[in-house]
Amino acid sequence: MAPGPLLTYTILKTMQTRNRGFLIGFIVIGGHALLESLLVIALLLGLSPFLQHPTAIRVIGPVGGLILVLLGGNLILDIARRRVSDVFETGKGPGNTPSGGLAISSPVLGGIIVSMSNPYWWLWWASIGFAFMLRYRISFSNWPALLVFLLGHEAGDLIWYAGVSTLVFLGRRHINIRVYGIVLFLCGIVMIGFGLFLGVSSFLRS
Repeated sequence: MAPGPLLTYTILKTMQTRNRGFLIGFIVIGGHALLESLLVIALLLGLSPFLQHPTAIRVIGPVGGLILVLLGGNLILDIARRRVSDVFETGKGPGNTPSGGLAISSPVLGGIIVSMSNPYWWLWWASIGFAFMLRYRISFSNWPALLVFLLGHEAGDLIWYAGVSTLVFLGRRHINIRVYGIVLFLCGIVMIGFGLFLGVSSFLRS
């Protein structure tokens, strides 16, 4: 539930989706859940020590931070080029294709890329998440526990993000294009801020 790049991306894609935007939270978390399932498998195969290594942290941080800065910057450029009106009125960008907004048109792919770009997501799974797995004896041989662990974790994400996208979609119908543009601009600034913070903080860890 902590504010972060994935929450910002979910709000943005919901704002940019004209029809059935309330489903964006479900779709984004679908991509996020796929990535986390693969990561859990990788952790069971021995990836945790590698992710905790200082070199890995200092590589993931700047690369992920740069991706977030580019995504946020692309959104602000769209606003500057007045592409926001096309999205607001039709739900589509130039050329009658869904607006990229964050240069990721597919919410599933967006859920994957934005999650991967956050170095703290990797660190959480390599430390706290992996500790939970050890505590509850999650393993391939204990597959019922593995299945319940994954379903329970993703259910929490799904409930939160689906709720956010539903509220944003319903609220979007009651704002004008000026407010819409301001919200998107602020989201772009927040995304850039996350990118700079995550990239720099990777070098400040002891």
